Formats: sequence, structure tokens, C-alpha cells
Amino acid sequence: MRAITNADVRRVFDRLADRYDNQMLAWERRLFPGSREWAVGQACGHVVEIAIGTGLNLPLYDAGVTVVGIELCEPMLELARQRAARAGLGERVELRQGDVQRLDLPDGVADTVVSTFTMCTIPDPAAAAREAYRVLKPGGRFVLAEHGPSSNPLIRTGMRLLEPLFVRFGADYLTRDPLPYLEQAGFEIESVTRTTRGIGFRVLAVRP
Repeated sequence: MRAITNADVRRVFDRLADRYDNQMLAWERRLFPGSREWAVGQACGHVVEIAIGTGLNLPLYDAGVTVVGIELCEPMLELARQRAARAGLGERVELRQGDVQRLDLPDGVADTVVSTFTMCTIPDPAAAAREAYRVLKPGGRFVLAEHGPSSNPLIRTGMRLLEPLFVRFGADYLTRDPLPYLEQAGFEIESVTRTTRGIGFRVLAVRP
């Protein structure tokens, strides 16, 4: 299975941008209900959201939170800007085009890093995890909602069979386990909850 690149991610999501919200929310209702709300509910202080996409999380943040959202694909980012404007978020939100594998942010700037269904599409998730660690303050948290290899062997086998198609057409690794990347980056895993036959992951990780 060929490894994806940033060019692949741009190609897929530039094409899907106008349909992304409907498709993503349909999948979430069936397989990961409440995961997005859970993730945003853990955020506090100054938040960096990686691969913010069309900004589906933006209206969910508490009023006391400020957010810097990073997104690789300009059509997705433009939809996020429109969503932020409609929600009247103003100076609480800053949206930037950028690569989450090489964040253009200072060390130790964030209280929370949020990732919702993004590690599965980042070409180098280990680099993204290291960058999340770098930009967090000591004691800061990485909050992650993700899908990954099911704890059910039959479902996991089916996911592996389908994965080459999902990678080719959606830049989406179905069975990528996010936990090793966080641990290798230096995070301490605070909690892991598995949902939906073990496909869903809700992870809280702390920078010591």
C-alpha cells in the first residue's frame, strides 16, 4: 500500500470540500456519536486544533477558549472561515493554512491540542504528534477522537481488506492506531476509551 503525501491529501480534500460536512457527519452519527462534542469539551485555555478542516468543531468551543486552527487545504479552510464568521467567533479564533507536521507556532504556546478524526489522514502522524507535544505547555493535554483498528478480530480483518481503497480514494488509513505515535512523542496517556466495537478511540494524553 503506497504511503500518502501532502499532495495526496490536498487532492482528496480539495475535491471533497463541498461535500465533506454531510459525509463526515453521516459517518459520525452512525459510528462515533458524541465523539466530537466529547473532544471539544475537554479543551481549555489556548487551543491549537490540528487539521481543523471545515471547522465543524468551532461552534462547540466554550466562550472562554481561544483557538488557532491549522489546515492544509485552502478550500476546507475557506469553509472554516465562513463557519467562524456565521458563529460570530471574531478574535477568539485564528485560522491558518499550514502543515501540522511542521507547525509554524512557538514552543509551549498551547494549553490544549485537539485532533478529531485527523491522525488517520496525516502523512506522517509521528511528526504531527511530536509537533503537538512541542507546542503544548508542560501539563498541557492532547485530546484526540479518532478511529482505528477494531478490537473485534473479524471487523479488524474487514477494515484491513478495505483499507487500500480508503487510502487511495480518501487518504484515510482505517487501521492506524494513534496511541503509539503519542507515546513515542513523549506523551503520558491519561485515558483511552474505545467505542463502537472498538473502532472509536477517545484519548487524553498529557505532556509531562
